[in-house]
Amino acid sequence: MATRSPTTPRRVPSRKAAAEGRSRAPARRSGRAERAVPLPLVAANDESSTASAARRGRAKRAARRATERSAAGSKIRYAVIGLGHIAQIAILPAFVQAQQNSTLAALVSDDPEKLRKLSRRYGIRHVCGYDDADALFASGEVDAVYITLPNSMHREYTERAAQAGLHVLCEKPMAVTSQDCARMIEVTRDNGVKLMIAYRLHFERGNLEAAQMAHSGTLGDLRFFTSNFSMQVAPENFRSSRKLGGGPLYDIGIYCINTARAAFAAEPQAVFATAVTRRDQRFREVPETVAVTMKFPQERVASFTCSFGAADRSSYEIVGTKGSITLDPAYEYAQGVGYLLRLGKRKREKRYEKSDQFAPELIYFSDCILRDFEPEPSGEEGLADIRVIEALNRSIESGRWVSPEVPQRRRRPTLRQEIRRPGIEPPPLVGGVHSATM
Repeated sequence: MATRSPTTPRRVPSRKAAAEGRSRAPARRSGRAERAVPLPLVAANDESSTASAARRGRAKRAARRATERSAAGSKIRYAVIGLGHIAQIAILPAFVQAQQNSTLAALVSDDPEKLRKLSRRYGIRHVCGYDDADALFASGEVDAVYITLPNSMHREYTERAAQAGLHVLCEKPMAVTSQDCARMIEVTRDNGVKLMIAYRLHFERGNLEAAQMAHSGTLGDLRFFTSNFSMQVAPENFRSSRKLGGGPLYDIGIYCINTARAAFAAEPQAVFATAVTRRDQRFREVPETVAVTMKFPQERVASFTCSFGAADRSSYEIVGTKGSITLDPAYEYAQGVGYLLRLGKRKREKRYEKSDQFAPELIYFSDCILRDFEPEPSGEEGLADIRVIEALNRSIESGRWVSPEVPQRRRRPTLRQEIRRPGIEPPPLVGGVHSATM
């Protein structure tokens, strides 16, 4: 059961105090959350409309109180839900470098060993299992959650947190279906809480510089994008489970999709995909390798291959009529990013040291909560990628081109969002957790 302690009332801070610890986010509000597409209807539940409205009202008041309490100390208190590999080696350690406005307050897992050892390592008082998460959410001890569970569980815990008035930072992919994504957007909006999808490269300088060069005309008229992202997935890893929302498109192909959309500042009009799989026990439920082509406006094209059965590769290239930029490695967080810019016969290479790509997400999201901004990697951004993935899956099944019908987005990641923190050494893993790769 989650522990509970009395909360001491605090004064609501001045505007200046609330802005302490802010990131390099734009100084002006960008307006309300985008409503890019009409959201599909969700099934009615057993609550009366009056009871449902009352519940949403309570959640909104809880969200306001959480923001006011946190703004008084300029820190958002997070519960991390799920203590697997990525949480242990990257997310939990990141709080040390995000302490200007973020603090790790609670851990949620059904593994007693993880809870015991990790709470001791990070000095956390509030821990609980999944069944007791609602008690933690209602305790007044946390203001936001960071969901780092298997993909198929993202919707459930977003709903539970939002209905308790907690803000939600959710790992990508946002969910397994566009219907789940739409529900996550709806429930957070109805309960007056923020929703951000953890696209860490939206805050990483190398990737942001590449997008800026693409948009500024440095490369000329953009013509095509190519990318490869591959790894040897470990046996029995949840990424190989269809039930848990695994597969190369959801896990690593989504990076290629998101980067191509950002590079062209546009949405694909038609997509085609094919999948191949060897006889390997790891790929009984999901394909081993998927090859994709996407047509964009202005006769531009993007292609990529993602695989769970090949050597580690992480690169992309944007090519225009005047030049190109190649990032290699491109998508990694375990090593520094680098790029090679080619303009005619001139070449310029740039390398960045390894950085902590998770602390910037925390700093940015906490800043959005404290200053009441809508996050740029919003629920709508997560929904757009899932619509593309669904279209690619239909193409694999049908052998035909498919239109993903993704409305044009008004917001894209820019260099103004760049936040950099030094790289960290991953701590030892506990609770029988192993690397995702072989």
